[in-house]
Amino acid sequence: MTTACVTRPRWLFAGLLLLASATVAAGGYQQVADGVAIYFGILPAELVRGHPSVHPESGMHGGVPVGENHITVALFEDKTGKRITRAEVTATITGPGNFKAEKKLESMVIAGAATFGNYFTMPGPGPYRIALRIRTPGIGHDIEATFTWARS
Repeated sequence: MTTACVTRPRWLFAGLLLLASATVAAGGYQQVADGVAIYFGILPAELVRGHPSVHPESGMHGGVPVGENHITVALFEDKTGKRITRAEVTATITGPGNFKAEKKLESMVIAGAATFGNYFTMPGPGPYRIALRIRTPGIGHDIEATFTWARS
């Protein structure tokens, strides 16, 4: 397998993430809090399922579950644009019918860049509120950001 074959699916996945992020409502897919630029994306887990078993994305977070969504968060220092690779990120999702789910977002690499993500089951079209709690080295408190998402 050539490097181009491995790189192309990663870039495709990253492009799909950006496209899927366009469905985020109420404030878009980017926020800045406490000097940290937070980029949020969500896409159906089935888009990851098509990767070959040797592809890194096919095995992340224990494998691709059926009928779930993959949430991804990328963090940057707002002033310098430097990617933040060490952080603890937790997502709490609430939605219709008293729906609530909370998970730690795991560190992962997409298109050669460190991000954080995990799978979530989100029944129905939403809307959903995704509250992120972020702790980075050098900041003595949690950073919070909230996004709203609905299936289009």
